Amino acid sequence: MSKIGLVIKREFEGRVKKKSFLLATILVPLLFPAVIGTMLYFALEEQKSAKEQVVYVLDEGNDFELESDRKYQFQNLDSDIEAAKLAFSESDAYALLYLPKLDLMNPGGMVLYTKKNPSLQASSYFENKVESQIRDKKLKASGISEEQLEELKTSISLPSVNISETGEEQASSAGVAYGIAYGFSFLVYMFVLIYGSQIMQGVIEEKSSKIVEIIVSSVKPFQLMLGKVIGVASVGLLQFAIWVVLIFVLSTAVFSIFGLNPAEMQAAQQSMTDVSSMNGSGNESVEALMNNSEVNEVMEIVYDIPYAYYISVFIFFFISGYLLYGALFAAVGSAVDNISDAQQFTLPITLPMIIGFLGTFMFVMPDPDGNVSFWLSIIPFTSPVAMMARVAFGVPAWELALSMILMVFGFLFTIWIAGRVYRIGILMHGTKVNYKTLLKWMRTNG
Repeated sequence: MSKIGLVIKREFEGRVKKKSFLLATILVPLLFPAVIGTMLYFALEEQKSAKEQVVYVLDEGNDFELESDRKYQFQNLDSDIEAAKLAFSESDAYALLYLPKLDLMNPGGMVLYTKKNPSLQASSYFENKVESQIRDKKLKASGISEEQLEELKTSISLPSVNISETGEEQASSAGVAYGIAYGFSFLVYMFVLIYGSQIMQGVIEEKSSKIVEIIVSSVKPFQLMLGKVIGVASVGLLQFAIWVVLIFVLSTAVFSIFGLNPAEMQAAQQSMTDVSSMNGSGNESVEALMNNSEVNEVMEIVYDIPYAYYISVFIFFFISGYLLYGALFAAVGSAVDNISDAQQFTLPITLPMIIGFLGTFMFVMPDPDGNVSFWLSIIPFTSPVAMMARVAFGVPAWELALSMILMVFGFLFTIWIAGRVYRIGILMHGTKVNYKTLLKWMRTNG
């Protein structure tokens, strides 16, 4: 076995055999569903047990008819604005909605009084309530009757279907694509930073304990660095593979328990539709069927996702992104004597990855084909995160190939740079290192 292979084996076995690795590998796939399930449970329970919040309404022109719902109970006041504000301040009401006499051509002057800052959801709720009524009144003023107004109100569900170059159609969903984009980009971001920092900490520990001086007597510093980077990367891939298998098994079991198999749901839907048409009337079963139809549509999209394609792209960008950043973390670890000294160098290394992660939410997800999204997914320092988000929405093959090629050149370049720093820094002790020193080590030959 080559010397690099021995270092890889040493790093791999040393980390895999730790109890922390076993616990994290097994518990994480169980922990995340448990946390999400618990949060959903308490959210639903809170929604069920939530009390109606009273909202006072002062409608000076008697122009609005605000209907109460399960969350807000509207109570009209018959007073002036000052008396209404006084009554509101002395009550337990959630808000006071002041609606002056309505001017259809220039509606304004409406105010929502609250005792504390309302949430964005609450503000949007009241704005939509008032806007819809003003819109209806404008339509009525233009000569549209109440019956015609009701007929104009339409609710639709617009399915999305992707058509490939060969003409093949496949159902799609923006929500599913968003979830995939977020999940894979977050995984790349998390894995690269976590395992990159593990390399840096491992190098610092070996350097401080003088073990590295014994190792480099038989292994070249560059071989040691490359072996450590690849060894830790293999640990991350193994952990990810175990997570995929466990999550697949657990999700399949959950789907089976709750009867969320797409084929079975489609057959049940067809059967219940036939029964409903024979009876000629709707019932609770038909209503449940409509709900299952929506779930069934999403489930079919989830089952039709090209998981092999996504996972293969993820593995490439994880490995290449990890090699790019892992080599830099190893170089920083070799240049310093303790973790505190490494902090001044870690921010410039992690900043491009942070920019890529933030850019994913600001640019890639809202507009996957935009110019900023394109460059974020092409530049090697940001492409591991940004390209994984774009892949979920569909990316041209040539752009994906270009990004991969540049990633290969990118990590080869950073490994070369890091190797020049590592071969000198790993044997240096007590030296005050700054950026000028690192640049000098990069230029040193031999």
